[in-house]
Amino acid sequence: LEPLVANDLKTTEIVTVPPNMPVASIARLLAERGISSAPVTSLNGELLGIVTEADLLRRLAGANEGPVSWLRSLFRNADKQANSYARTHGMVAQDVMTKNVISVGPEATAEHCAHLMEHHSIKRLPVITDGRLIGVVSRSDLLIAMLEPPVRIGTSQTSDMAIRVELRREIQKQPWAGSLYSVNRVENGVVTLYGFVRSDAIRRGLCVLAGRIAGVVKVDD
Repeated sequence: LEPLVANDLKTTEIVTVPPNMPVASIARLLAERGISSAPVTSLNGELLGIVTEADLLRRLAGANEGPVSWLRSLFRNADKQANSYARTHGMVAQDVMTKNVISVGPEATAEHCAHLMEHHSIKRLPVITDGRLIGVVSRSDLLIAMLEPPVRIGTSQTSDMAIRVELRREIQKQPWAGSLYSVNRVENGVVTLYGFVRSDAIRRGLCVLAGRIAGVVKVDD
């Protein structure tokens, strides 16, 4: 089976907003639709940025901040201060939106999308082609990828000898495995692990690793 990519997973029914949409209208839109963000696009579909709940909350919180003291202003970057002021007090989408949007192309794998969401702590990834927004991949969309059976390690050769060879090779690739004091036996597709390991975490990892080898029907720890 071909791996799922962003083009397979994306949602094309996207709620977008124009750059001149008032902030109050955006807040109402997100609340009514039950969504956490809305891409900001031009008339031809070019992605300009994204307005998130965090952007709107930052604006609300910033309204309670007082002016920066003269002394503190000496040690702050003027451009950062100006950008912060614009995003805090902006009246329309283009003022408060996040411009540096993490996005993917249509051929990005599900695994890559999941990595970006985890690394950047975001819930949605715009899918872009030639600068134009063609869809959005959300965390719930990625759950579809989980419905596919996990990829097995190895080849179509599933004899006990082939399993032993593949298992040994995979263990040697993992720096945490430390198999010096542990051995394995394979009989009729059943892998038996025994010996000594440094921790329960390594023990668990070895069991999962063994279960991923093509041809393994059971792992006895």
